[in-house]
Amino acid sequence: MPEDIPIALELAKKQREIGVAEFFARNRHLLGFDNKRKALMTTIKEAVDNSLDACEEARVLPEVSVEVIDMQNDKFRVIVEDNGPGIVKKQIPHIFARLLYGSKFFKLSQSRGQQGIGISAAVLYSQLTTGKPAKIISKISPKEPAHYYELKIDTQKNKPDIEKEDTLEWKKDHGTKIELDLEGSYLGGSQSIDQYLKQTAIVNPHVTIVYTNPKAEQIIFPKATDKLPPLPEEIKPHPYGVELGVLITMLDNTDARTLQAFLTQEFSRVGPNTAKEICQNAALLPSTKPSDINRDIAEKLLAGINKTKIIAPPTDCISPIGEELLEKGLKKEINAEFYCAVTRPPEVYRGNPFVIEAGLAYGGQQNAEEAVTIYRFANRVPLLYQQGACAISKSIIQTNWRSYGLSQSQNSLPIGPLTIAVHVASVWVPFTSESKEAIAHYPEIIKEIKLALQECGRKLGAYIYKKRKFQVESQKRDYIQTYIPHVSDALKELLGLKETDQKKIESALVEILKKHRGELEKVEMENPEYDEEFAAIGKEKKEKQETLDEVKEDD
Repeated sequence: MPEDIPIALELAKKQREIGVAEFFARNRHLLGFDNKRKALMTTIKEAVDNSLDACEEARVLPEVSVEVIDMQNDKFRVIVEDNGPGIVKKQIPHIFARLLYGSKFFKLSQSRGQQGIGISAAVLYSQLTTGKPAKIISKISPKEPAHYYELKIDTQKNKPDIEKEDTLEWKKDHGTKIELDLEGSYLGGSQSIDQYLKQTAIVNPHVTIVYTNPKAEQIIFPKATDKLPPLPEEIKPHPYGVELGVLITMLDNTDARTLQAFLTQEFSRVGPNTAKEICQNAALLPSTKPSDINRDIAEKLLAGINKTKIIAPPTDCISPIGEELLEKGLKKEINAEFYCAVTRPPEVYRGNPFVIEAGLAYGGQQNAEEAVTIYRFANRVPLLYQQGACAISKSIIQTNWRSYGLSQSQNSLPIGPLTIAVHVASVWVPFTSESKEAIAHYPEIIKEIKLALQECGRKLGAYIYKKRKFQVESQKRDYIQTYIPHVSDALKELLGLKETDQKKIESALVEILKKHRGELEKVEMENPEYDEEFAAIGKEKKEKQETLDEVKEDD
C-alpha cells in the first residue's frame, strides 16, 4: 500500500451495513438456538406461543397439535397446527420469513411474544441447518381457500424468499400449520419438550394440547376450563416509566398542538388537571408547543412529571391466570397432597404494570430429599433455561422457607417434596436477553414475588404443622392403645373378671383415652393416595378404629 494513501480510506471500503437477519444468523445463540437440544425445544416453544396468542386474540379455545418426527442423524421434523383465526395471505411471508416484524412490539398489553423475532428465528435456524424451506398452510374462513407457502429468509435483505405459493383444500374452517426440518436432539428431563408442554398446560388451563413425541407416543394435555382468559386491553405508556430520550422522541412525533394536549393524549392516567399540575411543577406553560421543546426543557418536563402524584397505570392490560385456575392447572398436571395459589395486587416497575402469581404443590411422589422443583412463567410461557440468573429463583432463595416447615441452607433453595410455580404477567416482561429465558432483577418484581411466596408459604406451613401434629398424636395414641389389651387382661386376672367384663374394660379405657386426648383432628388431603407414608398411617388408624368399634358393638 502506498505510504501517501491514508489507511482509513482502505478500512472504509470494508465497512457496510449489517442486516438484521444476517446478524442473528451468526449469533443464533442470542435467540435460544445455541445447541441442538435447546434449538428443538425453542422451535416448538415459538410456534406454540404464536398459536396460543392468535387463538386468544380471536376468542377461540385453543386446540394445538404438536408433532415431532425423528428423521434420523439428528434431523427432526416439527409440525405445529392450531385452530386459530389464520393469517391473511399477504402477511404470511412477512410473519414467518422476516425478523423483527409484527404488532406485539408496539402494543402495551400482555402477550407471549414481544419482539417479533421468535417464529422467524426458528425458520432461519431451519434453513441454516437443513437448507430446507418452511412449509406453511393458513386459512381464515370456511369460505376461503387455504394458502400454502414454502419460504426461506434472504438473510442479507431480511426479506422473504418465496420458493412456492399455492392454494389448496384444507378440512379445517380456520387455523395455521407450520412444518420445519431442523437439526436437533431429543432428550427428556427438566428442559425437554415434554416438560415445556406440561408446564404450558399448567398456566394455560383453557388449552388442549395433543403431542406426538419422536417415539410416536401420543400425549394429551386436556383443558381444565372452558373459560378463556380476559383479553388484555392496550394502554398508553405511564409517565413514571418514560426516560428523557424517549420523551424527546415522543415530543418530536406527536400530533398534539400544546404541551397539555400532548400529556393527555400520549400518556395513560393523565387528565387535563393532572397535565396542568405537571406543567406547573415543571414551570412550563400548558400552551407551549411540543415542537418548541428542546432537550433542556424536556428535562424540566421530566422533573415535573416525577414531582406530580399520578394514579398507577390501569391493569386491564394484564390478564393474570387467577388463583382458582392456577390451582386447577397444578392439580391437573402434578400429583400432590396439598395445593395453594395466590394472585398479588397489580404493581408497577418503570411505569409498566405487572402482576405476580404463585402456586405450591406439596407432597405426593416428589422426592423429599432433593431441592424443590421450580416452575417459572412469564405471560403464561414456561422459562426452562437460565434458572440461576432469574429474579424468580433469587426471590425463592431469599424467602425463609424454614418458617414454613422446610429445611433450607443459607443462600440455597429449600429441600422438600414441593413444586413452586411463579408467574409474572406484564405488558413488557424485562427479560435478560432476546432468548427470553430469565427475568431481570428489578427490586419491585423481586419484592412482589417474595410477598406472594410468603403468602403461599403461610398456608403450606399451617398444613405441614397440622400433618406433623397428626402423626405425633397418632404415634402417642398407638403406644397407649397397644397396652390397653394388656391392662384389661391384667385386671381380669387380678379381679377375677369374665371375658365380657374384660371387653367392657377395654371399651372404657378407649373412652378415657378419647376424653383426655380429645378427638384426633383429621388432616384433609386433596390427593391422599399419592402420599404413601401418610396414607398408610391413615389406613392403620382406620383399621384400629374399626376394631374398637366392633368391640363396642359386641358389648
